[in-house]
Amino acid sequence: MRIRIVDAFTDRPFTGNPAGVLLLDAFPEDDWLQKVALEVNHAETAFAHRLPEGGEADWALRWFTPTTEVAMCGHATLATAHVLWTTGAHEGPVRFATRSGVLTATPAEDGAITLEFPTAPLTAVEVPDGVAEALGAVPRTACDTGPDVGDLLLEFADEKTVRGLAPDLRALAAYSTRGVIATARAEDPTRGYDFVSRGFFPNVGIDEDPVTGSAHTALAPFWSERLGRSDLTGLQASPRSGLVRTGLRGDRTLLTGHAVTVIEGDLLAQERTE
Repeated sequence: MRIRIVDAFTDRPFTGNPAGVLLLDAFPEDDWLQKVALEVNHAETAFAHRLPEGGEADWALRWFTPTTEVAMCGHATLATAHVLWTTGAHEGPVRFATRSGVLTATPAEDGAITLEFPTAPLTAVEVPDGVAEALGAVPRTACDTGPDVGDLLLEFADEKTVRGLAPDLRALAAYSTRGVIATARAEDPTRGYDFVSRGFFPNVGIDEDPVTGSAHTALAPFWSERLGRSDLTGLQASPRSGLVRTGLRGDRTLLTGHAVTVIEGDLLAQERTE
């Protein structure tokens, strides 16, 4: 079977967030899927197979980090849609059946891909004791992002503070189901983005994620309320970096970006399907 590595939320190789993508005839046993994800060793590896025509979705989709299966992943969904279109496996908008419901991806003529995901329900909470020490800076505000995202969203005073965070990842693991999103308003919006973020997810085996699509389902409502606009652009300021255009549409959030395939090859270790 073919395996591809795709850089998502970027139009240049070796930037954005890399994801493994495998198109299958059916899902093999979970243990095999997890072993492949560990072998690929990127933040997520996506596994997809075609569904019968006439249903509510076109493809079934699952995502695995090197250590566990996750309920939602934006960049690996973007990468999978990119593979479907560039290989001719699917034409036009695609509907994915996932643990987070049916998610759609729509291509644009310029190569951009728009995902439609559920908007994260934000709940303001007190800044937990000890989190400032774990991150090396004092947050202004804190929000819970709900069960699907599973992160603690922390707002900081400025972009420089977010870029300079040096977290104690072991300590951060105690504050949420998945991890911590750190964010601040852009220092200079003329640079092409409205807010900046970083994502630390030690509970799923990811120290710092390069570009986190699912986190932007929480960042979109957070910053749309503060900036008074439903369409924004976020920069995830990891070493690889990447841009995510967000569109808040009530209980759905649009995530738009590009993707580029950087590696394609044969996976030789195969197991039987269920």
